[in-house]
Amino acid sequence: MLGDQIGEEKGQVTGVRVLSTDGGHPITEASFESKGTLLGVEIDDMGTYETVVRPDGTQWGEGQGFSITKEGEIVTWHGSGVGHFGDDGGIDWRGALYFETAAPRFAQLTGIAALFEFHVAADGKAAAKLYEWK
Repeated sequence: MLGDQIGEEKGQVTGVRVLSTDGGHPITEASFESKGTLLGVEIDDMGTYETVVRPDGTQWGEGQGFSITKEGEIVTWHGSGVGHFGDDGGIDWRGALYFETAAPRFAQLTGIAALFEFHVAADGKAAAKLYEWK
């Protein structure tokens, strides 16, 4: 069951590169940096994900990254999702993240999946919301 919103962030894609075009299916890698909150705590987040454009035009991607607090606490994440091109030239993603951390105030994250909504606009601006999946 979809639970409470546990995070929100806004940021920017910082780089994109083409990894392959073999078989007519482009594979790209993109990195981003953002700022926001996770469990009500201010964080800086950065990550990199790899995307495959599938024959039907949808995208499948997986990535990894980490969030860090002002106090130096780190939460790492891995995730995957499906993306759809929007009419505005951006991409809307839906998927799940899985966390790992030694920071006590984020300990509850290691036992859950977080569902995400992630929008990347045509100009590279990005915004995400995270929800606990119980």
